Amino acid sequence: MNTLFDKIWDRHVVQTIKDGPQQLFIDRLYCHEVTSPQAFAGMRARGLKCFRPERIYCMPDHNTPTHDQDKPIEDPVSRKQVDTLEKNAKEFGLHYYGMMNPNNGIIHVVGPERGLTLPGMTIVCGDSHTSTHGAMGAVAFGIGTSEVEMVLASQCILQQKPKSMRITVNGRLGRGVTAKDVALYLMSKISTSGATGYFIEYAGEVVRNLSMEGRLTLCNLSIEMGARGGMIAPDETTFAYLKGRPEAPKGNEWDKAVAYWRTLKSDDDAVFDKELAFDGNDIQPMITYGTNPGMGIAITGTIPEPETETDRKALEYMGFQAGQSMIGKKVDYVFLGACTNGRIEDFRAFASIVKGRKKAPGLIAWLVPGSWAVDKQIREEKLDKVLEEAGFEIRQPGCSACLAMNDDKIPAGKYSVSTSNRNFEGRQGPGARTMLASPLTAAAAAVTGKVTDPRDFL
Repeated sequence: MNTLFDKIWDRHVVQTIKDGPQQLFIDRLYCHEVTSPQAFAGMRARGLKCFRPERIYCMPDHNTPTHDQDKPIEDPVSRKQVDTLEKNAKEFGLHYYGMMNPNNGIIHVVGPERGLTLPGMTIVCGDSHTSTHGAMGAVAFGIGTSEVEMVLASQCILQQKPKSMRITVNGRLGRGVTAKDVALYLMSKISTSGATGYFIEYAGEVVRNLSMEGRLTLCNLSIEMGARGGMIAPDETTFAYLKGRPEAPKGNEWDKAVAYWRTLKSDDDAVFDKELAFDGNDIQPMITYGTNPGMGIAITGTIPEPETETDRKALEYMGFQAGQSMIGKKVDYVFLGACTNGRIEDFRAFASIVKGRKKAPGLIAWLVPGSWAVDKQIREEKLDKVLEEAGFEIRQPGCSACLAMNDDKIPAGKYSVSTSNRNFEGRQGPGARTMLASPLTAAAAAVTGKVTDPRDFL
């Protein structure tokens, strides 16, 4: 009667405190430069060493510039945060992939692509989008800075066990509909708080047919539904993706690992605290019109009437009105990247639309690989030539314009079609106006200079 989540969580419980939380063993701690400094300072103040340093991986990503990474970072705050992470990682004897290291990138992109993220693991990071790693069949969730310190010191964390939810999406996705659209559709249906207190397992025909990159995108956005995390049972798609990855098991260890991973699925009689079901045939390419990821509609739809004061203020901030079509709205910036859509599949999708076309005059586009490994693959597949011929430039890896912590900021009042995960007020820069969409929709906007149905180019 156990769910996939139960099987992994319960296997990692060290002890249960009566009428309190559980102590959970953590297989992998990922650290970046923003949420770790205070944790390391706390360790230093108490004279502690990391309990399991071999299980901790550090890399800068939020503050890294996406150009001239071989030079000192100009912004003093960003430079201090990046330098501090390197100092802390070396002092405490942790794995560290710095800028220009071929293993560097956004930590939620690097983990899966190197095989550091494996089925059955418990994974935490001081970052809400740690939920991404659940796509590999892991229990992965974001934690706060004090909890980072807890894991550094003990490789364990105190947590209340979340409730379980299964979201089943059956049917078939139509032309031009991607995993990003599935996630935006789900958020539009259940809201950004509809999964609060739950750990989601995604299931159904649509989910099984997603590529590994698509699954990573879907689980990445679980947090935007209010969930503690999201996960997908590992299967042949997972195993094919992981086989041969640098940190994945090899030889007999691989065979043993796969045998265990095949057991990681919800029992037929598993009971979830909540079940939701949707039809994939109903999903179209999506785009957001407001200031939270749940304010999304089919790209051919019209902006709905505001139901709350928050909705009204969101439309006012965006400069939109109820009843307007999203098609044809002006776009000033396009951003392809982030831990949501910075993988090779996303660049292939973008290139498939811009090939043989030209970037819209006056539009600024930031195409940012999620890692140096993605950058290498882009060049091996000659996608860089396709993109350059269309007038686009590939930048260096990092979180970039997902959030305003580096040089890539959208100016106030300007409109951005972004493949990132959040469209809050000021998320991409003070006063920036963000519309979330898939790489295909972003590409269509990049060549037309306005919101465009990507199916027009497919």
